[in-house]
Amino acid sequence: MEGVVGPRVYSCYNCGNHVGLHDDIISKDFQGTNGRAFLFSHATNIVVGAQEDRRLRTGLHTVADISCADCHELLGWKYERAYEASQKYKEGKFIFEKVKIVKENW
Repeated sequence: MEGVVGPRVYSCYNCGNHVGLHDDIISKDFQGTNGRAFLFSHATNIVVGAQEDRRLRTGLHTVADISCADCHELLGWKYERAYEASQKYKEGKFIFEKVKIVKENW
């Protein structure tokens, strides 16, 4: 069917595995380890690593690194816990570093 467009998808830059949907982006105004990062409400085809406390720009958080389920490339992290009330909205959300993901179906 001509003109039918699927969902806009983000994929692992290394292997092309789909890891997130454009519609799940909460914010594009985040800073990752390697520059700009996006906050997603959901993620797919990832592996969540061990939890650890990290002091980030917005305070202390419990986070877990997230990697591609296919090639195991480190893509970002998952917020497990925020210690400051103003940061609680991040809990259960995912950070993908912009340099680690590519757009598909755009």
